[in-house]
Parts: sequence; structure tokens; C-alpha cells
Amino acid sequence: MLQLSDVHIYYGHVHALKGITMTVDDGKIITLLGGNGAGKSTTLKMISRLIHPKKGSYEMDGKSMLKDRPSNVVKKGIIHCPENRRVFPLLTVEENLMVGAYSRKDKNIKDDLQKVFSYFPRLRERVKQKAGTLSGGEQQMLAIGRAIMGKPKILLLDEPSLGIAPILVKEIFGIIKQINQEGTSVLLVEQNANMALAISDYAYVLENGHIALEGHSKDLRNNDEVRRLYLGG
Repeated sequence: MLQLSDVHIYYGHVHALKGITMTVDDGKIITLLGGNGAGKSTTLKMISRLIHPKKGSYEMDGKSMLKDRPSNVVKKGIIHCPENRRVFPLLTVEENLMVGAYSRKDKNIKDDLQKVFSYFPRLRERVKQKAGTLSGGEQQMLAIGRAIMGKPKILLLDEPSLGIAPILVKEIFGIIKQINQEGTSVLLVEQNANMALAISDYAYVLENGHIALEGHSKDLRNNDEVRRLYLGG
């Protein structure tokens, strides 16, 4: 279980996160909703230890993560798939995927590579193709596949549907659900609130750096304020 308690983050004099408290339970999909600048990506960066909080606690399985370096966070199974995909354009699909396994020493890397190909058959078809020549949807598949190669206990996904054709969005969200059903917890930041609430168990709504609303996803889908702000009425 991952737990944030009263986390405050500043960018200079800008108070970006204002005392957020949230939990990612084992085996669950948790989604973060909110407009641009609400603090969603900042939350993921803090969990990955790319940003340091001024105040608050951050624990995984009851142990503080505040002194961990980003590399140690990865080794503990928290894997961040960032916004805008950020694949290595001059490396092949296979090379990008193997970069995701850089910290692993176990003997199951090849098996997990085949698992990624089972999730995303298009990547198998393009295994020797340079990542920079893939479509936006294929690059998103590759970014998620690269994260899976890190063998995550908790997968942090930042806007996986951004700039993707609707037919591929449905496919990618189906894979996210499948990954979760096979034992990986997911913390999902997503502008497509309908899709995010449809696959998640619990949701937090961020507004101006604080949690304005939280609850079970099925309940928030029926919440009038959430429907008005994020679900188109």
C-alpha cells in the first residue's frame, strides 16, 4: 500500500500541492482527476522522488520513502510512465523495452518481454523499428510496455490517452485493466474522466493543489458536480 499524508509541494513561491492525503491500496486502480495545473502530474513526480515535498509523509508498506532516490523507488516496484510518452526515438522498440528492465537482475526478463508483446501485438510486429517512426498510439503502447518491463508493483500512468485516436484509447484502457487484474496496482492521471472512472476503483478530484472530492469511482460517476465539470453534463 502507498500512502501520502498532508503533502505540501512548492515551486519557488507557488504552493503546488496543499496538504494532499491519499492512498493506493494493493490491487486497486486509483484515478486522479482535475484540470490543467491542479497538481496531478506533480503528485506522480513526488511519488517517483523527482520532486521533494516541503512537508508531509510518503510511505510504502508502512516505510518512509522520503529519503529514497528515484532509482531506489524503481527498484522497490514503483514505475512511472510519464506524460507525452517520452520514448527513445533512435532506439528500436525492443531496445526501448529492454531499457525498462535496466534495474532487474532476475531471469524472467524474456518472459516479461513476451508478456508485453501479448498485451500489444503491434509492438511485436515493429520490434526492430525505431521508436521515433511509430504512430502516437504505438508510442504510448511502447511507453506502457517499457514501464511493465520494470516489473511494477504500482504503475503510475500520466495521461495515457493524450493525443491518441479514440479506437486506440479503448484498447489501451482495456490493457490497463488487464494489467491490474494480473496483480499490479495502478495510479492513473487522466483527462478522459469517463474512461478513468469506468475502470478505476476509487478516485480523487484535485483542484488548485488540494483534494476537493474523493470516493468510489462508481459514486463519483453519478455525482452532479463531477458530471458537470468532467463528464460533459
